[in-house]
Amino acid sequence: MITTRRLYALRAAYSMMFIFLATQIWPQVILRGTQYPHMSGVARALLAALGLLALLGIRYPIKMLPILLFELAWKAIWVFAVGLPLRVAGQLDAGQAQTLIDCTFGVILCLIVLPWPYIMDTYFRATGDRWKRAQVAE
Repeated sequence: MITTRRLYALRAAYSMMFIFLATQIWPQVILRGTQYPHMSGVARALLAALGLLALLGIRYPIKMLPILLFELAWKAIWVFAVGLPLRVAGQLDAGQAQTLIDCTFGVILCLIVLPWPYIMDTYFRATGDRWKRAQVAE
């Protein structure tokens, strides 16, 4: 059972995602879409799509949990595989330092708001979907 308080926390997280991505990423995509190097353009398009999907999360916070799981995963990967190694090596520039702060905050936020018992029951303990078409009894 997911509490009403948890649903509001999830909606707040989706709202924060949408507002940040709508104000920071969408203007870049719209105004400078063709001026980015290949992977920078791909990353901005991916983040813009994530922002749009976060809108659905405001209405359907449980059904859209994979969006927050994706948010947690990519930010945690960046923090541990890129940000912290650069920090330890003393090679973190100002932009990367801000990204490290932002991503660390995002990881902590996701860890707090995600309904972990529900996620464990739904995505890890539940039986997976079948791989073949169901047999029709005659």
